[in-house]
Amino acid sequence: MTPVEFSQQEIEVLRIVQADLPDSQSPFADIASRVGLSENEVLDLLRGLKERGIIRRFGATLRHQQAGYGHNAMVAWYVEQDQDISHIGRTMSNRPEITHCYQRINCMDWPYNLYTMVHGRSPEHCCRVVQELAGETGVNQFEMLFSYRELKKTSMRYF
Repeated sequence: MTPVEFSQQEIEVLRIVQADLPDSQSPFADIASRVGLSENEVLDLLRGLKERGIIRRFGATLRHQQAGYGHNAMVAWYVEQDQDISHIGRTMSNRPEITHCYQRINCMDWPYNLYTMVHGRSPEHCCRVVQELAGETGVNQFEMLFSYRELKKTSMRYF
């Protein structure tokens, strides 16, 4: 994969949008004024980066604890080789309580190869979601690892 060369304008815009957008009626116009572009130029620049596959998506992040979903469980699933892990991952990630879904290589005495982050209003809610997913997908070997304290939560900073 060839590294991407960014223009100075792309770097300036990406530096701003990788954090919280300006809290205003016209955040892209605010960004434009900070970098010396028009609002349409900022929008075109971001649209172009998305079309080129440089950025995958652009969206809001819900702070699940503040929305009442204060309980989390990382669930490690063992999907057997004869099962379609991609289909199972899509099924799991379609649940609104799931924010992350990753396939990983299993190793040594830890056989798990699919991981989901489940958010719920209570530990029981998380357990109910996991039991429903197990029933729906036929994946019955899993471990639930509940979060007890958040030590760090920040977005990646590229520039």
